[in-house]
Amino acid sequence: MNRNFYIDLANRGLKMPMGTDIVLNEHPDPEAIRIDGRKLGEVMIEAAKRYRTPLALPQMNLTLEKEALLALMGLDGGTGEFHFSAPPSAEQLARFEAGLKGPLTPGCEANIEAIAHVARSSDLVPLGMCIGPFSLMTKLLADPIMPVTLAGMGNTAADNEEVALMEAALDVSTRLVLEIIERQIKAGAKMIVIAEPAANKVFFSPKLIRRGSDIFERFALAPNRQIAQLLKDNDVELFFHCCGELIDEMVTAFASLDPAILSLGSSRVLWQDAALVPKTTILYGNLPSKKFYSPTLFTRSQVSDSSRELIARMREIGHPFILGTECDVLHVPGCECTIKSKLDAIMEAVAV
Repeated sequence: MNRNFYIDLANRGLKMPMGTDIVLNEHPDPEAIRIDGRKLGEVMIEAAKRYRTPLALPQMNLTLEKEALLALMGLDGGTGEFHFSAPPSAEQLARFEAGLKGPLTPGCEANIEAIAHVARSSDLVPLGMCIGPFSLMTKLLADPIMPVTLAGMGNTAADNEEVALMEAALDVSTRLVLEIIERQIKAGAKMIVIAEPAANKVFFSPKLIRRGSDIFERFALAPNRQIAQLLKDNDVELFFHCCGELIDEMVTAFASLDPAILSLGSSRVLWQDAALVPKTTILYGNLPSKKFYSPTLFTRSQVSDSSRELIARMREIGHPFILGTECDVLHVPGCECTIKSKLDAIMEAVAV
């Protein structure tokens, strides 16, 4: 699909909150739907129709990949609680590689089948979704910040066990993410959302980066360059998402991946970031959806005002832009009306 298709959507004023999880949780048994590919695909279609977009967004469930990685290695002990204390053994790596030749976990398989269902059953553009390799790696270690910092200070895997563990975890994370993306492409995805929320200044020292350290390129960018090349080879576009706190150098680095869409968090000022991003990349966002559950932290009136300002400012500078949320809008029990009201405010927004 031609990049101009997406730029034309942006220039025509597309508004598109990440609201698939909200629609999913309106159904009687959302947990059952998460592992039923056809029904999950129907939710993607339903969400796209509600928010009047030709792009069918999947759920942003960034726990699936860790669950799959551990299952493939035959590891048990609770996905959320498990962390590697040493690099995966030769036996674990062999099981992992063998497992990649067969089915993945029910959640991953449902996501893949949902894409196929959208491709078969609608005229929408099916999008895939996967956590980024660096962010997956951070979920595999008890303390992922220290080895990144140590590497930035010149330590190597050969002389530091923590760096060696981090690099081993990043290698298997990259391998799994590439495999999942390949399967999503085969299912019919025309664009893949890569969510790298951990590629931010909490994990990467701005001081080290500005002193010339290559840690951001080595650990955050290099694995995503492999993904970008895989997508390019298959004529599939990249929708790159990072809602973390960033410095300008990080935004510029993300732009070097040549994503069709770059999604940034509400800490960024998009009309200023436009100077860092070529006009062949659409800027997406960046309303603070993490606060949408609260009637007071970010009110409906503030959503409306911020939406209008974003539309007007981005139109003024002439950079392709899609109004949306800084992250997926999660269902919060008891806050449904508040959240939906703010999503309605986004869809109703018109620049003054």
